[in-house]
Amino acid sequence: MDLNQTQKFNFGLSREDYIKSIINEVYSALEEKGYNPVSQMVGYILSGDPTYITGHKNARSLIMKVERDEIMEFLVKFYVNHQ
Repeated sequence: MDLNQTQKFNFGLSREDYIKSIINEVYSALEEKGYNPVSQMVGYILSGDPTYITGHKNARSLIMKVERDEIMEFLVKFYVNHQ
């Protein structure tokens, strides 16, 4: 063990995995309720109005656990990396 090096402790999901899981859960909840998930999520991201997201399956509370700019950053990175 090198006492001059800082050890990094990881547990649970990475931030990106956490954001991805929330996006997927919210998408699924919106779809189950008959909404267009993409339109609803875009409305939320652009306006910040949580009423674009259903309360079904606690989706509204989930999406508000992540900042909108983090969601946009994740989506842009995902898009660029999968082209």
